[in-house]
Amino acid sequence: MAKTRISISLDQQQADRIRRHAERAGLDLSAYLVHAATRQMAESDAIEEQFAGVDALIAQAESEAGALAEEPERSPEELTEQQRRDVEAALALVHGTDRQGARTRRHAE
Repeated sequence: MAKTRISISLDQQQADRIRRHAERAGLDLSAYLVHAATRQMAESDAIEEQFAGVDALIAQAESEAGALAEEPERSPEELTEQQRRDVEAALALVHGTDRQGARTRRHAE
């Protein structure tokens, strides 16, 4: 198979460190860099494959959300009691609460 030359630029400290690692691995510099790049590509491919289903679900949800009509913003008075409790519970998760269940002062502002 024909070989292709690729030129890279890096600072001297990085080059020295890579050379030392290649020597410890018993590889010449080119083989070491090819091995490292191939390993990184395989890892990236595996991650992309692992999350492909999640990515597809997100894309589908975003597409469906874009097709929804926007709801007009409601004032707190228009919320049901259950919706108000849900909002307070969500805010407590984000901002934290004191022992009496009130939002902490530094987050309440």
